[in-house]
Amino acid sequence: MATRDQLLDFYKQMLLIRRFEEKAGQLYGLGLIGGFCHLYIGQEAVAVGLQSALSDQDSVITGYRDHGHMLLCGIPPKDVMAELTGRAAGISKGKGGSMHMFSVEHKFYGGHGIVGAQVSLGTGLGFAHKYSGDGGVCLAYFGDGASNQGQVYESFNMAELWKLPVIYVIENNQYAMGTSVNRASSEDQLFRRGESFRIPGIQVDGMDVLACRGAAEEALAWVRSGKGPIILEMKTYRYRGHSMSDPAKYRSRDEVQAVRDKSDPIDHAKKELEAAGVTEAELKSIEQEIRRIVNEAADFAESTAEPDPSELYTDVLVETY
Repeated sequence: MATRDQLLDFYKQMLLIRRFEEKAGQLYGLGLIGGFCHLYIGQEAVAVGLQSALSDQDSVITGYRDHGHMLLCGIPPKDVMAELTGRAAGISKGKGGSMHMFSVEHKFYGGHGIVGAQVSLGTGLGFAHKYSGDGGVCLAYFGDGASNQGQVYESFNMAELWKLPVIYVIENNQYAMGTSVNRASSEDQLFRRGESFRIPGIQVDGMDVLACRGAAEEALAWVRSGKGPIILEMKTYRYRGHSMSDPAKYRSRDEVQAVRDKSDPIDHAKKELEAAGVTEAELKSIEQEIRRIVNEAADFAESTAEPDPSELYTDVLVETY
């Protein structure tokens, strides 16, 4: 069980991601964000619950639905929003955009546009943690669609063979782009995908931040004890389309609304807080503060300069000696 203060912190983090993503959607509609943009609305409890359990030595890597994960790695909202709008002040100097943001300083290794690519890279991060003996664990996120990619299973094999410290997190939001998981996966209980490699798996209610936190603690204890990788299948749901260009006609409005009404992670946490004695005035104050932070980030992103053309030639190669 979480303390009142812990739950309050989880609530603030989920609300920040929700309001940040809503604002990003608005900026996209205004033409201030270009290219693809994938929002995390509805899935906030997964990243908040899992990343709240990490240490400073641990690393995070994910796919292209990455804004929330970055905020939780400690990257300031204004730096993330500036990156979304392609500004020089962005965390990747405006050159990564929505899908390819990156910050070694914050141990966040992307943001990857190629489906499933981050799983192999995350396995490599796990190898680096083990090789250097730094005690770190890699949290490698991917979706239900990516779980059908071949490189995922090559990664599973190596990770278990070498007992690498990796937690594979399958964010099962039920739809790979526009295809429901049970239409695309012959085994749709995705936590079982590691069985042939002897990798254990746990299925978790990804709409409950406390369940996510509990699963993280259990998985980290397993991996840190040297037992090798583990799979967490987080059963979650995205309220918006796959990306901003997706009209999401493959599911009904009633389906989406039913999940919002029954399982919304932020509403659930809010009810828990009210039961713990947090007043409506306190919750309103938190909402106002979050909106202020997000609005300031958006104002900053709109007003700061675009990259100098010379930036086109920087950071192309990393030379090591």
